[in-house]
Amino acid sequence: MIKLKLGLPKGSLEASTIELFRKAGWTISVSSRSYFPSIDDDEVECMLIRPQEMARYVELGVIDVALTGKDWILDHDVVEVAELVYAKRLRRPVRWVVAVPETSAIKTVADLQGKRIATEAVALTERFLAQHGVRADVEFSWGATEVKPPYLADAIVDVTETGGSLRANKLRIIAEIMQSTTRLIANRACYDEPQKRSKIDRIALLLRAALAADGKVGLMLNVPEAGVRQVEAILPSLKSPTIAKLQAEGWYSVSTIVDESVVRDIVPELKAAGAEDIVEFPLNKIVE
Repeated sequence: MIKLKLGLPKGSLEASTIELFRKAGWTISVSSRSYFPSIDDDEVECMLIRPQEMARYVELGVIDVALTGKDWILDHDVVEVAELVYAKRLRRPVRWVVAVPETSAIKTVADLQGKRIATEAVALTERFLAQHGVRADVEFSWGATEVKPPYLADAIVDVTETGGSLRANKLRIIAEIMQSTTRLIANRACYDEPQKRSKIDRIALLLRAALAADGKVGLMLNVPEAGVRQVEAILPSLKSPTIAKLQAEGWYSVSTIVDESVVRDIVPELKAAGAEDIVEFPLNKIVE
């Protein structure tokens, strides 16, 4: 039996990652005193690690497979197995940006020449500045980066989703360095082993399926033959709805998948079109 060492991100992605695995079919239990969660899969053992360190351990083979941001794998030789956009509530990439105080005279990247920049992503920042021919003093920030300007730094490079925290700290964005989403990554040697590769690919398949089902529900209903075309026109399905003839003469069963947000609008329309026995049910996975 194989034993796959799985790295889970410690911190802001921890809860959403465990919930994603639950929808994909795995139950992961975390103890507040342990960095080794339990999982109901004899072929997998888990470890919680900061996303910033994950790719290094995967490259070294300490961890076989893990989830971390694209931004943290740029300098490491790992296999990108799948992109998994599930960070927080917006389901869109986070952005690494350069920000300065609202009152700062710094307007462009060129104005950073000779300035002090605080960031957790030192290598990313130095690479970006080099691309623009700018030399600056880039120092590692241990946290609360957005509060450092203007006294402890002239500018910061930080990660943001909406920019709300930056605005709250009276900072403005002058440049975007990159966008990042969560990736499932694997150690190259591990991924070359057929059994481990098969297991990793199955995990990726089910995680993608869980994400595909997010925000969607299933609908089943019965409709008389005269209302079938009208019901079809109402349903905004992923694909054409499945329609099957019932034993009851002149009646059909219709099933489909729709965005949860539209259900409250279309159910009354379906009822008006003659549909009966309308059932809404949750989805955990959609395997496309």
